[in-house]
Amino acid sequence: MAVRWRRILVIFVAAQVLFVVNAFEEEDVPEEWILLHVVQGQIGAGNYSYLRLNHEGKIVLQMRSLKGDADLYVSDMTLHPSFDEYELQSVTCGQDVVHVPAHFRRPVGIGIYGHPSHLESEFEMKVYYDRTVVQYPFGEASYNPEEMEANQKYSQPTEDEFQDGESVFWTILFGILKLILEILF
Repeated sequence: MAVRWRRILVIFVAAQVLFVVNAFEEEDVPEEWILLHVVQGQIGAGNYSYLRLNHEGKIVLQMRSLKGDADLYVSDMTLHPSFDEYELQSVTCGQDVVHVPAHFRRPVGIGIYGHPSHLESEFEMKVYYDRTVVQYPFGEASYNPEEMEANQKYSQPTEDEFQDGESVFWTILFGILKLILEILF
């Protein structure tokens, strides 16, 4: 009976060791992704390191914190993105992944932030070119959610739209005041 339990324990420990080893191995990436660069670095708590991305096309930034917690901020509007000013972000405690769309203007600014919860953070970032082709069933003139979102993000309401919203507000407010006055008097 003791030999049987010993075998079960050995098998269980071996399975746990294999699980831990597999967890630390590199993740599988799709065949369509081509590795362009590997960047390693260190960053102090509350500080930024900045990188510039010049490659065209869809890019995937895959960053892993080796020590501490490094966060990733990306922007096509500024070369120095931060947690206050960015277009894309990944702020997990584990692996951070950001998909940079092809329509982003180049150069793209990349900010790596050392979270203050650790005195120093070490990171490794892999930069992939994503060759996957998006199939548009109705041609490229069809609905593209990335493009629609980008257009909506930068469009500001016109003065007429602002005044229309303001007049609706005042109409509702006057209606409520009239109702209150009728009830009181």
